[in-house]
Amino acid sequence: MTGPEQRSVHRDPALVGLVALGGGIGTALRAWLEDVVPRLTWSGAELPLTTFGINVVGAFALGVLLETLALRGADTGRRRRLRVFAGSGVLGGFTTYSAFMLEADTLVRGGHTWLGVAYVAASLVLGLLAAWGGIAAAGRGRS
Repeated sequence: MTGPEQRSVHRDPALVGLVALGGGIGTALRAWLEDVVPRLTWSGAELPLTTFGINVVGAFALGVLLETLALRGADTGRRRRLRVFAGSGVLGGFTTYSAFMLEADTLVRGGHTWLGVAYVAASLVLGLLAAWGGIAAAGRGRS
């Protein structure tokens, strides 16, 4: 029989609840930002800068969170609960792959193919760099 610390996250109702709660918070924050950040247009295309910024900031924050937790010990107890709540939940709800792809598709279908491709490329490159930056920032000063 496996104990609560060994149980898969998806089989632990308390952890699933933490993911759901965090996801609601992250999604609400993203929706609020989408409403309050002004939309910019360029050459007749609405630029998806809010989603772009959200995803880059979220990648950085996830890098910081996961590296910090990894440096502090095994993925058990409070660290596991924090990881699933803040990482899978809040940051998973805050960042958005589906809106990212929908916005890229909208740009391409709207005749702004090069802008859609640039958006995808910049999102992937800067998201990866942001995650690495978060990992580096969390690990700074540790040897």
